[in-house]
Amino acid sequence: MFQRSIPKSVWAIAPVGLATALSLMGDATLYSVLPTHYADAGIELTSVGLILSINRFIRLFTNSPAGWLFDRLVNRRLVFLGSLTLGVISTAMYAATAGLELFFIARLLWGLAWSGIWIGGTAIILQMAPDTERGRWVGIYQAWFFLGSALGSFAGGALTDGMGYRNGLWVGACLSAIGALVAALTLSVRHTNNNNARTISWRALLPDVRSLPTPLWITAMAQGLNRLASAGIIGATLGLIVQQSIGADLRWGIWHLGVASVTGSLLASRTLFSLVGAPMVGTLSDRTGNRWGLLALCLFIGAIGIAILPIPQGLAVLVGTLASAIASGGVQSLATSLVGDWSRREEHGKHLAIFNIAGDLGSALGPIVAYALLPWTGLMAVYWGGAILLLGNAWWTMRYARRISQHHIET
Repeated sequence: MFQRSIPKSVWAIAPVGLATALSLMGDATLYSVLPTHYADAGIELTSVGLILSINRFIRLFTNSPAGWLFDRLVNRRLVFLGSLTLGVISTAMYAATAGLELFFIARLLWGLAWSGIWIGGTAIILQMAPDTERGRWVGIYQAWFFLGSALGSFAGGALTDGMGYRNGLWVGACLSAIGALVAALTLSVRHTNNNNARTISWRALLPDVRSLPTPLWITAMAQGLNRLASAGIIGATLGLIVQQSIGADLRWGIWHLGVASVTGSLLASRTLFSLVGAPMVGTLSDRTGNRWGLLALCLFIGAIGIAILPIPQGLAVLVGTLASAIASGGVQSLATSLVGDWSRREEHGKHLAIFNIAGDLGSALGPIVAYALLPWTGLMAVYWGGAILLLGNAWWTMRYARRISQHHIET
């Protein structure tokens, strides 16, 4: 009775979603604890930024081969499970090794693993989802991603405080292994591709953007700018916003919260708001049949949210955090669904690779650009610059939505 009350999509997505969420335990833990436990990892403080970003840069080169594999080469299920296993190995390396060189290699392996996990998981979801429910299925899978990020951040920090840096990471590796085992036992063998081609060329290693249609350019740009704003600018500088808004700490009678605690709480709340926004907006796009219009709306809301965040008032920070987080989850869900709408099934992997390259590039460049501009422009200009970019993408998306609408009316 209980199982019947839960939609089929939830049960179908659960193995892929759970495995994806638990695979993030090591990566999310590092973002929480490495800035304060770098000595335990055997590296210098100056190397923390490199270690936390190199996995994103390597994906600029690994996403396209991963997409090619999921389109043409072998059983999708086996490639997905292999990527999960590689993710477990990389997390175990965090726990077992010390020193910059081995840590660097482990992060490169995680970047390769995440290319296969994220592109492969999304390709499997797009394959399983009925065309009329694509937004809902993608939204639920995105929610698993946000849940994994939040779980990794909270649990990773708590385990590190309670058990120590290395023991906490070993637990994370075990949890990731459990997720991989669940996927291995429950994923159906039907998750295979129908293209029997086995040839490969060097061109498969590069993103093929020459023949990319306009709709997929728009979605890739939306994902890139969304990640630039959310994971890049906001994720890297929210602590500065909190500091200028509340000062040294926030007090209620005898209780007080420091800047780090408030920043961590806001970052966690962003993840939770995105977790709610992704499936909600995805389901709404199925019911209305207007994914382009909703994408433009989410981009616009995201622009408003990031524009008001740097205003030095507590309410502005709360409203900006809420608006930008819900919009970010919505953009990610809608843009991914549109890749499925505008791609042939045998090209899902290739187009998802380009889509994720745009997102990885945005999230990798965001902190670099933000901190390079800060001494010259200040926080307000950096955030408003991000808002202008999102507004430009919203305008482009709305123009295309109107063109699609007019075409439907004429035909």
